[in-house]
Amino acid sequence: MQYIKYPDRAEWGRILSRPALDNESLSGTVRTVLDDVKRRGDEAVREYESRFDHVELESLAVTESELAEAETLVSGELKQAIIMAHENIEKFHAAQNVDLPSVETMPGVRCWQKVLPIERVGLYIPGGTAPLFSTVLMLATPARLAGCREITLCTPPGHDGKVHPAVLYAAKVAGVARIFKIGGVQAIGAMAYGTQSVPKVYKIFGPGNQYVTAAKQLVSLRDVAIDMPAGPSEVEVIADATADAAFVASDLLSQAEHGVDSQAVLVTVDEKLAEVVIGEVERQLAALPRREIAEKSIANSKIILLENMADVVEITNEYAPEHLIISTKNHRDIAEQIVNAGSIFLGNYTPESAGDYASGTNHTLPTNGYAKAYNGVNLDSFRKKITFQEITRDGLSQIGKTIEVMAENEHLFAHKNAVSIRLKQN
Repeated sequence: MQYIKYPDRAEWGRILSRPALDNESLSGTVRTVLDDVKRRGDEAVREYESRFDHVELESLAVTESELAEAETLVSGELKQAIIMAHENIEKFHAAQNVDLPSVETMPGVRCWQKVLPIERVGLYIPGGTAPLFSTVLMLATPARLAGCREITLCTPPGHDGKVHPAVLYAAKVAGVARIFKIGGVQAIGAMAYGTQSVPKVYKIFGPGNQYVTAAKQLVSLRDVAIDMPAGPSEVEVIADATADAAFVASDLLSQAEHGVDSQAVLVTVDEKLAEVVIGEVERQLAALPRREIAEKSIANSKIILLENMADVVEITNEYAPEHLIISTKNHRDIAEQIVNAGSIFLGNYTPESAGDYASGTNHTLPTNGYAKAYNGVNLDSFRKKITFQEITRDGLSQIGKTIEVMAENEHLFAHKNAVSIRLKQN
């Protein structure tokens, strides 16, 4: 890891830079695939599955027999873990369903909102180096709770033409039955445009590699909504002398093993802790099965030593991490000062892994500094709100003059007349 001691404030921007994503250079390739899927549908999808996922598919849809087979292949221990995680995720997201008030803004003028589910949503679950069945729970559970009428899930198949059984079992637990064996850009295109097999959706959710990210951004320009901009996963740990160095190192490495472009950052005021963590990272790294991936990620990662906690808070809000772990004596006080982060983990016994899997919060979070303006996926991500207003005759007489004056001063006289013609009948 890069160890940076007491950097000058003018250097913070450079120090906090993420591994660069050159989506512009990908856009030509990605746009070609998207346009082809839009034009030729299933035929194009099958060809790209053959080219990119190296599998020949007769049918894109997962069959009932495949779902049944998958359930027999998942261990009882993993089934119980998936069920417990689902229950916690469901409990946390169900609590977000809050009734909205009807407000009388002035006598005779009433305004309110109605919450409705997005009817058709698409969930993308990456395959790649690890089967992310946890992401199925994170996306499908709130989608079902929100009342989405059609939930479509796309995930790449293995070389045997089948989806990982844990992904299919998680989908069953979360209540998703429409599953397609499609990965990458072609999956995003299929859900954005619709094909002979895959229904068109109104909003696409889920993480992915740089090609999937570029595809989501392109289709969001005019075809379909997406959950949020996304990039490689990241974690920041704030720690002081009360932190356990082995715990801190394990948190940094749990992020690093996601992928070679992931980033882990430790920010501390304790030089001794920083030095011990460096040794712990090396010791734990040597035992990791995904060592090769984690080593490359650790090369992008940093330990930053600062003078005081005020600077730690300021640099954290500037970095706006996807995940933030606060392992300090006064972690709650520090947490209250954080305004830019995707999800915050407090204390020595709250690892990021808890939020990744089973505590109940959602792990689909803004990366690359987007936590300054975006929140993670929640129940409202799968819903929309329609506003209503109802004005009585007396109410219009109360508010009418205000509308007329404002419309006239914007030179929109038809707007003014829509009020005036009504007031003249009073």
